[in-house]
Amino acid sequence: MLAENYKRGFPEEKLKTIHEPRIKYDAGGFYILTISENVKVYLEDYYRFLEAQYDKCMDELTRIEKKLNSLDPEWVETRACLTAQQIVLQLVAKNIRSFYADGANFGVIMTPWCFGTVMLEKVEAHRDRLAKGQVSDGQLPENPYYVTRYLDETYKRILLDLFDFPEEAFRMRWQYSELLKRYSRVLNNITGSLQSVMSLIKSYGV
Repeated sequence: MLAENYKRGFPEEKLKTIHEPRIKYDAGGFYILTISENVKVYLEDYYRFLEAQYDKCMDELTRIEKKLNSLDPEWVETRACLTAQQIVLQLVAKNIRSFYADGANFGVIMTPWCFGTVMLEKVEAHRDRLAKGQVSDGQLPENPYYVTRYLDETYKRILLDLFDFPEEAFRMRWQYSELLKRYSRVLNNITGSLQSVMSLIKSYGV
């Protein structure tokens, strides 16, 4: 269980009663072949990974908050750098809570590397909204220009260090892009088939 009483979305008791062909069991426990990678992931390993990363996030956030509270107000760039780290870690912690507690969507179950790249894309999306001033006032940091600059410079390193990943972990981003490509192909095929059927119907004057 995470702090703040977040419970596993798919605890073992629930898995035993789910009639879901994607959930399988062997000597290592319950596992799933992930939707995006088609890789075997044991549920116990998945949740342990999220719990460990969440603890690291919260420890780092506590450390950063103490630094920010004791920082000289005139140290604008230092504050911006720490705020950029804080934003990344807060996003990761938020998504860990969401993924951990999700008991309806098997798509949240993935390998650590896949999870890391999902977080990478979420940080990049947030960075773009921040740069465009599209975040809510409560989330808008002081000196957003400096914060955005430090995000650009540090967000990959922050995530690599947090997850203890090697550099090559972020060289492939297949989890969302591949899924979108697959669904796009399926939709195109469906659209093409419907158009063929409609053309055939019209040709018969129906």
